[in-house]
Amino acid sequence: MNNHKPKQWLRPQTAAKAVPFFLLLLTLILGSFDSATPVIYIIGDSTAANKDTTEGRIERGWGMFLHEYLDNGVRVEDHAVNGRSSRSFYTEGRWKKVIDKVKPGDYVIIQFGHNDEKPAPDRHTDVGTTFDAHLAQYVIETKAKGATPVLMSPVVRRNFQGDTLVDTHGAYRLVAEKVARQYGAVYVDANAITHDIEQRLGPDGTIRLHMWVEPGKYSWAKNGRKDDTHYNIYGAHVVAAALAKALGDAVPALKSHVRANKK
Repeated sequence: MNNHKPKQWLRPQTAAKAVPFFLLLLTLILGSFDSATPVIYIIGDSTAANKDTTEGRIERGWGMFLHEYLDNGVRVEDHAVNGRSSRSFYTEGRWKKVIDKVKPGDYVIIQFGHNDEKPAPDRHTDVGTTFDAHLAQYVIETKAKGATPVLMSPVVRRNFQGDTLVDTHGAYRLVAEKVARQYGAVYVDANAITHDIEQRLGPDGTIRLHMWVEPGKYSWAKNGRKDDTHYNIYGAHVVAAALAKALGDAVPALKSHVRANKK
């Protein structure tokens, strides 16, 4: 006769109570790994922004693809929004939603200029005063959170005269470098990088980067489109790859995370 007592297994009621505990524990463990991963936040305008991809739309911001050229050791959150300037992104409360999440060890890419140049009073800023001040404010608040601010000059527009790409930003393209130097931010010259890309491809080749759409090809652009500012899927990938490399060159801690080819 076997006198050994059977092992004490959890009763069904006890086991049921234990499952949520283990799920909670697993969530906390996974969450701790995620919270330790540096995040690269992007703030800016339509050239970097998330886009509507429904109904076959092909417009993309370079920020949508930056993660494709970085490994899983960093995470990217793209908060850039169409039509925003350094002024309106701040005054609309969009910046607060970003900076409230920023933690020590994170990075904030700041790229404005396209809409700061425009006359609309809710967006316009001036070189030497309000544009400089808004960029500086982003830098100051980022550093106060223990994160690294990365100022980028605005990407170029496709504006050729003959075979020569001609600048459209004027003094606005110089402010990011000036503010980065004054306030101790990382600087990436996205204007020069995209200038070199477009100049190398020339007036015909650069059409492949931008939102040039034939009439009748898509329901969302029945009359076609010739847009020399915004990128299509291919163009956004080209720019994202180039800026990821530049980011790794400018920030040693990120260099090992840069991928030569997309994921």
